[in-house]
Amino acid sequence: MKSSNKTKNKFDTIRIKLFATLCITIAIIITFLILINKIVLETYYIYSKEAELLSAYRAINAYYSGEISNTDIEIELEKLALSNNFDILIKTGNNIYVSSRDFLSSLTDEFDEEGRVNESLLWKDENVKIKRTIDKKTGLSFILLSAKLDNGYSLYIRVAIASIQESVNIANRFLMLIGFITMIISGILVSLISKKFTSPIEELNKITKKISELDFSHKYKVNNSDDEINNLGKNINTMSETLERTINQLRSSNIELEKDIEEKSKTDEMRKQFISDVSHELKTPIALIQGYAEGLVENVTEDEESRKFYAEVILDESNKMDTLVKRLLELMKLEYGKLKFNISKFDISELISETIRKSTKILEEQNIKVEFDKKQLYVIGDEFYIEQVFSNYFTNAIKNVLEVDGKKKIVISYEINEKKARIKVFNTGESIREEDLNRIWNRFYKVDTSRNRESGGTGIGLSLVKAIMSNTHNDYGVQNKLDGVEFYFDMDI
Repeated sequence: MKSSNKTKNKFDTIRIKLFATLCITIAIIITFLILINKIVLETYYIYSKEAELLSAYRAINAYYSGEISNTDIEIELEKLALSNNFDILIKTGNNIYVSSRDFLSSLTDEFDEEGRVNESLLWKDENVKIKRTIDKKTGLSFILLSAKLDNGYSLYIRVAIASIQESVNIANRFLMLIGFITMIISGILVSLISKKFTSPIEELNKITKKISELDFSHKYKVNNSDDEINNLGKNINTMSETLERTINQLRSSNIELEKDIEEKSKTDEMRKQFISDVSHELKTPIALIQGYAEGLVENVTEDEESRKFYAEVILDESNKMDTLVKRLLELMKLEYGKLKFNISKFDISELISETIRKSTKILEEQNIKVEFDKKQLYVIGDEFYIEQVFSNYFTNAIKNVLEVDGKKKIVISYEINEKKARIKVFNTGESIREEDLNRIWNRFYKVDTSRNRESGGTGIGLSLVKAIMSNTHNDYGVQNKLDGVEFYFDMDI
C-alpha cells in the first residue's frame, strides 16, 4: 500500500508540474509580448512613417524636376495624399498645391514662434527636415516633413500619429485576458488528459521496477497506436526479453563451464578467466542499465521522448552484453582448444572483396580509399574464422586510418612463397609505440584509451586473431611502416 501511495503521489506531482510549467510558459510569452508592445511598437510606427515621408518627398521632387514626364502632377499628389493619409502643401510665394485647408491653417501657426508646441527633431539632412510636433489647436501629434525641392519650391508633408499608446494598452489588456483564459482551460485539460498519459507510464514504472529486480514475467500491453509511450512499451518489452535471454545465456555458459571443469584441470583456469573478464567488461553496461532503469522507475524525466531514449540505451547495452559474452566464449574455446576447424579450399580474394563491399558505406562517409588488386588466390583453412581474422584487421584499419598527404588509404596485398601466402592490411596513420606492439594482442588491451565505447570495440578482436592463427599454426603480426601500420597473417596455399 505504501508503494502504491508513493506511485500515486509521483504522478500527482507530474500533473502539478505539467500545469505549473504550462502556466509559467504562457506567462513568460504574454509578458514578453507586452514588453515588446510597450518598447518597440511606437518607435517602429514612427520609423515606418519617416520612411514613407522620405519616399513621398523623392517622388514629388521627381515630378517637379522633370524626371517623370507626361504626368498630371495634381492627380499624382492627390493619389499620394489619399493613399498614405498625408496632408501635402507645395508653395513658393503663393500656394501651388494644398491637400487640406486645415493643414494650411496649422502651418501658419507653425511659422509663428508662439504656435510651436513640444517640437522634437527626428531626422535632418541638407534639404530635408523631419520633426514631431503637436498641433496647438487640436492637441494632436503629427510628423512633419519640410523640404526644398530641386526647383526651389517648398514642400510640407504631414501625417498624424495614431494613438499608439492607447492601442498598446488595449492590446496588452487583451493579451492578459487571453493568457488568463488559456491558463484556466489548460488546467482543465491537464486534469482530464494527464491521467490518460500517466496511467501507461505508471504501468511502465511497475514493469521497469520488476526488471530491476530481475523479474521479467511482466510485459507491457502494446496497442495499435504508434505514439511514443507505446513505442517505449515495445522497447521495454524487447529490453526485458533481451536481458532475460542474456542472463539465461550467462547461466547456461556457467553450467557449461562447470561441466568442463570435471573433464580437464585447465578448465578451472578457463572458468576463472572468463568470470573475471565478464565481470570486468560488464561493469559499465550493467551500471548504465541500472542507472537508466532507476531513472525510468523514479520518473526523473517527464517527456516521453526521454523515456524512449532511456529504454533504447538499456536495450543497446543489453545487446552489447550479449555480443561480448558470445565473443568471450568463442575466444575461450579457441584458446583452450575446444573448437574444431572446418578446413577447406577457398578463394581468399572473394572473401576480401565481400568484406570490402559490406563496408562501402562507411568507407564513402569517411572518404577512405581502399587499394586491392583482386587476384585469384586459393588457400586452405576454415573460411569462417579466416573471415573473422581479416574482418578484424580491416575494421581496425578503418578505425585508425588517418589522412597522409591529403589521403586516407587502406592497402590490401599478398606476398606469396612456395607454401605460404601472407595477406597484408596497411592503413595510413600513426605508428604503434614499440612497447604496445606485443600488448595489442592481449585481451581487452587498447592502445588509445581515449576511445569511447561506441568506436572502441570490445577489445578482444586481436585476441581472437591471435587464438585463431595460433590454432592453425600460422604466423601473424604487425609492423610500423613509414606512413602507417601494416597487419599481416599467413595462410597455407
